[in-house]
Amino acid sequence: MTSGFERFLQLDKKISNSLRLTPGSGAGWKAAVIFAHSGDSWFWMAALGITWLLTKGFWHNWSAFVAVSIVIQALLVFSIKFIFKRSRPPGEWGGIYRNTDPHSFPSGHATRAVLLVTLAWLLGPTWLAVILTIWAPLVSLSRVMTGVHYLLDILAGMILGFVTALVLFQFQPLIMQLLPFLFQA
Repeated sequence: MTSGFERFLQLDKKISNSLRLTPGSGAGWKAAVIFAHSGDSWFWMAALGITWLLTKGFWHNWSAFVAVSIVIQALLVFSIKFIFKRSRPPGEWGGIYRNTDPHSFPSGHATRAVLLVTLAWLLGPTWLAVILTIWAPLVSLSRVMTGVHYLLDILAGMILGFVTALVLFQFQPLIMQLLPFLFQA
């Protein structure tokens, strides 16, 4: 006999499978892959590093704080994944994710996307917050559509990203004080 939690996980798998696209199945698949990769941590850290190196003032400090936030978010996600050890959905696509991180709960991409949009609303600028508000759910959903996450992984990641951003925002002065070399242009 299955428990209520096991039935819940089975429902999660069923709904997630219904959202999954067939690899290589046209423009929808290509768009999902682009959005899925646009949330990669290396991409964001590279963009933030370039911004940090080439700017002063607001953007210099913004990129430093967001980069530190991404590092903290990644450590938090990997710690939680190590505790739960939920395997990724079976599939072929996303070998880089499957090989380097076989666990799916919570989604690091969804956590990072919502962390970024929340920090943009808290720190500014508004135009970036608006763009990221549109982008974040697309990144999150693409992770299910490409078959590297279940819907529950995404929802948990989104909640974790929101809460993490709120907490880190409260600790921004302390972070800046502890890492002054990152915030002095």
